[in-house]
Order: sequence, then C-alpha cells, then structure tokens
Amino acid sequence: MADREVPSLQELADQLPSTNRDSELAAAQAIAEAEGLSDTPKSFSKLAWERFINHRLALLGAIGLVLITVAFVFAPQLSDYTVEQTNVPDRLQGPSWDHPFGTDEIGRDLYVRTAQGGQYSLRIGLTVAVLATAFGTMMGAMAGYFGRWVDTLISQMVNLFLIVPYLIILAVFSQQIGRDANRLSLVLALLLWTRIARVVRGEVLSIKQMLYVEAARGLGASNFRIITRQVLPNALGPIVVGATLAVGYAIILEFFTPLFNLSVVQALFTK
Repeated sequence: MADREVPSLQELADQLPSTNRDSELAAAQAIAEAEGLSDTPKSFSKLAWERFINHRLALLGAIGLVLITVAFVFAPQLSDYTVEQTNVPDRLQGPSWDHPFGTDEIGRDLYVRTAQGGQYSLRIGLTVAVLATAFGTMMGAMAGYFGRWVDTLISQMVNLFLIVPYLIILAVFSQQIGRDANRLSLVLALLLWTRIARVVRGEVLSIKQMLYVEAARGLGASNFRIITRQVLPNALGPIVVGATLAVGYAIILEFFTPLFNLSVVQALFTK
C-alpha cells in the first residue's frame, strides 16, 4: 500500500470554516509545539541547549566549573600577594580574609599558590582534551566508517595503547619531555585518544547504516563529506562527553607527574 502524504497544519486549517480557522490553527500549532510536532523542526544545538537549561544538575555543575575557573584565573590578579612572596611572622595561619587558604611554613599565601597551580592544570587539561578529542575522533570515524582492514589496524593500535599502563609510559618519556607543559600535554593526549576513538567508532558503526547516510552516498557525496556532514554531527553527544572526561583524566595524570620529576607546577615553584 502506497504511503500517504501527511498534510501540514496549514493544509488542515484551510479545510476549516473561515470563521474559526485562525483560532483552530493557533490551537493546533500550540499543541504541536508542546508535543514536539511542529512543522519547523528544531536544530540539534537548540534541542541540546533546551535539555541543558532544564537539567538542574547540569546547570549546577556548569556554574561550579565557571566559579572555579574564575577563582583560578582572575582572582590571583586581584590579590596583594605573589606566588613566592614570604612573610615569616604570618606563617602557618589559618584561613582568613587576607589569606583564604591560610599560609605555609614560611608565610606564603596558599590560595595564590593553589590558583597558580590550578591555572597550569586547566591549561594542560584543556590542551590534552582538544588534541585527544581531535585525533581520537578522526581515528574512530575512519575505523567505523571504512571498516575492513582500516578498522582492524586502528583497533589493534587502540588495544596496544590500552594494555600499556599510563604511568610506565610517563616514566619512559620523563627524560625526553622534561618539565615542559606543551610536551607533557602531547604525551598525555597520545595516551587518552584511545578512549574517545573507541566511543566514536561504535557510534559511527551505527550511524553509517542510517537511511540518510545511504541517500548521501547514493547521490555521489564523497566519503569525507559524508563523515563530516552526516556522521560526526550525529555523534557529537558522545564526543563532547569524551572530551570533558579527558580533561579530568589529564589533570589526574598530571597530578602524578612529580613521581617522575615532570611536574610543571613543581618546576614553577622551585625556580
């Protein structure tokens, strides 16, 4: 049986008497919008934004993240103390208005020192997240879309990286990368891209079977255009989640770098 074309709200309204057509059309549009059946579909970004602002825990987390970032980046600029400024008479003080986190054994302000270290941790975390997400997304999309030997090769690379403990790799590269933030970020990105690649590969394997991907392929679209225009935009949710998790993983791994004399923050405070 042939599929029947579903009439739009305007076509249904044209069949109503002219006396109550406007009121019936307004009521039908209101019901359709309330049930998500509007003639003009919402974009992915608009739907994601509406879900975000209606999620209380997500809003609280975003507000907390913004406050922490502001406290690390901007608040030390307004402080009267520097990272290495000492004041022995005020040593080992508790939290106060002048010293929100107190002071250490030689009177240095702990809040300024914590914020300075937080700035470098955020810098490393964000840099690692961008690099790992970009490389992991590219590798995962290629493995999932092309399949066959490409999928096998990339999957074996991912397994190879996953079986080697991260701390051992950091120890091996300790003498080469030194205490450089950029080099450390690159090494951490090479360790964390595998998580995102596995997630993206699974999403692409599912998305490439969709009818709109088959339609784009039938119209002669190139593989690059299909991946960038049809596949990856529909896998954006897991990619964003993987990127946010990569920030946390990078900061945790950076926390262990003093074991191998790699800490950028330690190098900053021991000059």
